[in-house]
Amino acid sequence: MQKMTLRALRINYSLSAKEVADKLGIHQQTLLKYEHDSSKIPMDLLDKLARLYNVEKDFIFLGKKYELNHNLGEV
Repeated sequence: MQKMTLRALRINYSLSAKEVADKLGIHQQTLLKYEHDSSKIPMDLLDKLARLYNVEKDFIFLGKKYELNHNLGEV
């Protein structure tokens, strides 16, 4: 199974950044920051996101969003 970014998971659930941030009790800008670069996301927040999106933590791509495309050979 291919890993997905936080943004891709949110979009797959048809949720806005504000809706997810409200569910997690964080600011929308904080969520967007982690969607751009999730390499420094706190583990407790990662746990909450995995539960929200009903996926294993290992399924979530942790890094800068451009790294995933680069790793797949897309630019």
